[in-house]
Amino acid sequence: MRTVDTEPRKGALATAHDAVASDAVRPARPGPAGELSAQGRAERSTRARVARLILELGPSTASVIGGRLGLTPAAIRRHLDTLLAQGLIETRTARTYASRGRGRPARLFAITDAGRSAFEHTYDDLASSALRFLAEEAGPGAVEKFARHQVSELERRYGAVLAEVAPADRVRALADALSADGYAASASAAPAAGEAATSAAMGPAAAGEQLCQHHCPVAHVAAEFPQLCEAETEAFSRLLGRPVQRLATIAHGDGICTTHVTGRSLMGETPAQDSARAEGPARAHDDTHPESGGLFI
Repeated sequence: MRTVDTEPRKGALATAHDAVASDAVRPARPGPAGELSAQGRAERSTRARVARLILELGPSTASVIGGRLGLTPAAIRRHLDTLLAQGLIETRTARTYASRGRGRPARLFAITDAGRSAFEHTYDDLASSALRFLAEEAGPGAVEKFARHQVSELERRYGAVLAEVAPADRVRALADALSADGYAASASAAPAAGEAATSAAMGPAAAGEQLCQHHCPVAHVAAEFPQLCEAETEAFSRLLGRPVQRLATIAHGDGICTTHVTGRSLMGETPAQDSARAEGPARAHDDTHPESGGLFI
């Protein structure tokens, strides 16, 4: 269980917030000094867009980031170098699953904990203290009950959306709903090593799908209280009507939260059975609390 080192993180948080500034700026003063100031604010604004895109896309190459934002190679390199120097992003080497031929492996840029913290607006320390007090006074079961209480409203809202979507599209629909709530989520077919023939014959979701969340506003709290992640995972399973498994979480130090959703073929279901299983996500959690607020804290 990871502890929350509040003092060092406060410094990183302040640095991150200063570096990833918002687009709202004060009017520039007239004259050369004002022009320079305006140019500096424009640079910070563009850098914020670069960091936000890396957060949303996950580890990405400079060409992908620059292409999405319409920046020249020189401009994107300048912004990436600045974000690297500030510790808001880091570089990784892309994994290769087939021969790439000669040349260097692709260089990926990924958000760091400090960079992710720049987009967080929760009161981590207060929330952790409150849950710690609850656990001490009422026991660990009270924290688990609280986590399920908090996730129930999200489950109710998402259930109504997924009920209108075909079973085959529900993982992607759930990712879209999570993204609308700030989780920068995406959905894709799960890797099926050694099962290429099966995947080709039965469709990309035959071996399952992956739901990825590139942002978690309560990651530091969840690091101390994994009941929050567990309640969310259980809700995903009920919403999708199939078994799911958490493969990675930001709270435990991974770059993204990754949830594997079991494929229809691996459950031995026919399309009709699959449709029947998933037709009631809106009723997935009958004991919801109607006014429990957003997810978790």
